[in-house]
Amino acid sequence: MQFDSYIRNAENRLKETEQAMASFNFGAGRDSGGYEKLNREHRRLSRLLNCWNRLQKAEKELRDNRELLASESDEEFLKVVQAEVTALEESAKKLERELLSLIVPPLPNEGRNIIVEIRPAAGGEEAGLFAAELHRMYLHFAEQNGWKVESLDLSQSDLGGIRAVSFSLQGEDVYRYLCHESGVHRVQRIPVTEAAGRIHTSTVTVAVLPEAEEVDIQVNPAELRIDVFRSQGPGGQSVNTTDSAVRITHLPTGLVVASQQEKSQHRNREIAMRLLRSRLLERKQAEEDAKNAAERRQQVGTGERSEKIRTYNFPQNRVTDHRYGITVHDLAQILEGRLDDLLSQIVAIELDRRLQTELKIEPAPRPQAAPTPADDADALQTL
Repeated sequence: MQFDSYIRNAENRLKETEQAMASFNFGAGRDSGGYEKLNREHRRLSRLLNCWNRLQKAEKELRDNRELLASESDEEFLKVVQAEVTALEESAKKLERELLSLIVPPLPNEGRNIIVEIRPAAGGEEAGLFAAELHRMYLHFAEQNGWKVESLDLSQSDLGGIRAVSFSLQGEDVYRYLCHESGVHRVQRIPVTEAAGRIHTSTVTVAVLPEAEEVDIQVNPAELRIDVFRSQGPGGQSVNTTDSAVRITHLPTGLVVASQQEKSQHRNREIAMRLLRSRLLERKQAEEDAKNAAERRQQVGTGERSEKIRTYNFPQNRVTDHRYGITVHDLAQILEGRLDDLLSQIVAIELDRRLQTELKIEPAPRPQAAPTPADDADALQTL
């Protein structure tokens, strides 16, 4: 594929962005949100041009080594050169793929940090236990990628499960890799509380919200009802002698957020406002998407067992993503946060769709997906 026109456009746009950042007026009522958008665009364009330079270098080395293959006769030397050619071909393919991901118009929230909310749905205590495992899985994945994690709220159950948890993730490509995690995650296994050894099905909902800055969503204090109460631990007992927990209701929309993790009421109020702004941003974008039919909203659904984006089947040691027909047979590693293979496949499929619809670039042939296992067999016992 010829990238020259895209590269020229990126170079021109980078210069314009740098000029706009240098002359940005932070005073006179100007907000810093405009500057942050410029900064995100600058990072994306810089990555694009850096990737292009690395691709050019790899292709030059590849041409040089192929010339050596054609001119040399020493067999041992040719083996070494051929190994380098193979490695360079693989590197060039990866760089070209990365370049395509940077050339396609960015997602509306690309470059943003995210807030992840996990809640048990169907399945009682077993759903709460699995919610805790998903929480741990995402924390491990974040650690492996060098992302910053900030705990926002956590409510635990008596058995060590989770009633609800929310946390923010900050880092490069965090939205790109985790935005498709929103939805119902289903687990099939024998619960620790099951004496008869039957397989049960439970569900957990995951919501991934682009984190909103204060400049993105203006909230009128007059439209808020703020309640304070005492923090509660497992079993509902009070763990604080002061009213440090905060619940905020946005009256126009009915959205309710709460935070009780911090000992300071002021800090809990800050966290609750972050959650509220992010939910309002998601709501605003979903309404715009529905109006313009530009893209489909990713929803968590009701939590019913029949609604699911992914199944974690312990007896079969597999994880199946039902949206993309992807199955990975290493459930233990997935729950340890080794999500690279699974999420990379999802990101690649989504990139192919966007290249085809937005740039009219036909994707390269992909291996045929294996049929999704029949995990809804009548033999499965559900709670």
